[in-house]
Amino acid sequence: WDLDKEGGKADSSVEEKTAEREGSEILEPYVGMEFESEDDAKKYYIEYARRIGFMVRIMQRRRSGIDGRTLARRLGCNKQGFSPNHKGTLGQEKKPRPSAREGCKATILVKMEKTGKWVVTRFEKEHNHPLMITANGFNTTGDKDKKIEELTMELAHQEQLCSAYREKLFAFINNVEKQTEELSSKIEVIVDNVRKLEAERQRFTHRSAGSLGI
Repeated sequence: WDLDKEGGKADSSVEEKTAEREGSEILEPYVGMEFESEDDAKKYYIEYARRIGFMVRIMQRRRSGIDGRTLARRLGCNKQGFSPNHKGTLGQEKKPRPSAREGCKATILVKMEKTGKWVVTRFEKEHNHPLMITANGFNTTGDKDKKIEELTMELAHQEQLCSAYREKLFAFINNVEKQTEELSSKIEVIVDNVRKLEAERQRFTHRSAGSLGI
């Protein structure tokens, strides 16, 4: 599964760009933009979205097959995709519910580099729907959207905690395995020494018996 193949056309510019909304200047994402952590990248994009006028959906991620760490994460507009049509038990289509999804392609992809930095590798700026902007450059979301934003931030925080706990667990397991190997080596040395002493004792017993003519 390649996250790079999703999310539409990428913005290949690596120059620092800004977006102006009602006199408010906001740093716009660009390919090559760096963050110290995945959490920092999420917080930045959520704040950028809040200032521009859309909500963020936490989307796919790619994990390491070795330790389960997140290696790449895709974030996008909450209007991405389309809601499926649901049918009743008799095959009749139910009355469609209002959907917030409009097939928007706005997205950003960040990946963790070997240096540990998180880098933007894909950015799709354009939305296919109006953005909610007020005179001061902030969106006019209601209580529901505000709650979604709060929960999104909390989810990002909890994922960061889970990642930290996972790393501690793997470190503990590795330490236990190392100590087990060291203990096994020491036991082997002790057993080998006991065998040598037993062999020496038997040889000494045989020599003593021979010298006494027994």
